Amino acid sequence: MNTPVTGVPAAEALALRAADGYVLAARRYPARGAARSHLVVAGATGVPQGFYRRFAEHAAAQGAHVLTLDYRGVGLSRPASLRGFEMDYLDWARLDLAAAVDAVPDDGLPLLMVGHSYGGHAFGLLPNHARVARFATFATGAGWHGWMPPLERLRVLALWRVLGPLLTRWKGYLPWSLLGMGEDLPLPVYRQWRRWCGFPRYFFDDPEMAGERLADRFAAVRTPIVALNAVDDHWAPPASRDAFMAAYRNAEYRCIDLHPKSLRLEGIGHMGYFRPAAQPLWDEVLAWLHGGAGLRGAVPRAT
Repeated sequence: MNTPVTGVPAAEALALRAADGYVLAARRYPARGAARSHLVVAGATGVPQGFYRRFAEHAAAQGAHVLTLDYRGVGLSRPASLRGFEMDYLDWARLDLAAAVDAVPDDGLPLLMVGHSYGGHAFGLLPNHARVARFATFATGAGWHGWMPPLERLRVLALWRVLGPLLTRWKGYLPWSLLGMGEDLPLPVYRQWRRWCGFPRYFFDDPEMAGERLADRFAAVRTPIVALNAVDDHWAPPASRDAFMAAYRNAEYRCIDLHPKSLRLEGIGHMGYFRPAAQPLWDEVLAWLHGGAGLRGAVPRAT
């Protein structure tokens, strides 16, 4: 049973309207006591906002007004049917997450952001990233199977080349939930994700994306960034992170390799960053987001 953090007010349901008119389901967790900041949580692919509730409540208890959301096609922002649902994978960033940033009032409190996996991709795609004072992301990587351990590489290739095509042909979308991997995904998301995971540097290497000028967009980011990846994260190991996060070449950037045993954790993987056992990680990251000088184990960008 999930029990809210004691003393933290209940979350408020919100409806956000993206620039193209799509209505998104969001939740706002008000700060406990004197407010110190606004914090937006940028979730992972196929992960509903409820997964981040414990983290959001913890951050609210430390003085942050926290905003979470479900991207279009996912969770409470899903249409009645995903079959035939048209969208672009990048819409989650440039429209949906952008709407969340726009919804934060300009009231003098700093705006902060925490990403998970896709959330680290999304930040460089935001038209309004300059509003964010600091950004921390967990488990962001390039997605290429070549960065993964051999067994995971085989599993992922089987998904992209065998299971994915069969399942999407049957359903008209990727029934991710049938595989126990998360929320079902719109067909365009599956197709773009599969394609980009075929390149060592993800969508930066895709010649079809040349018109998006992605490298220029990421180079425009000046927000200080910390990227944390666990060594047992088979989907986004540190080498995968380094391949992707190099695109934020003009940002003040630090990376941290997390070793579960040194943190007294049995494991972290790709999803454990936001499970209750990882609370010490939350405290360190929140302290840095709120102006702390550094994080243990942080390594600056190689020059």
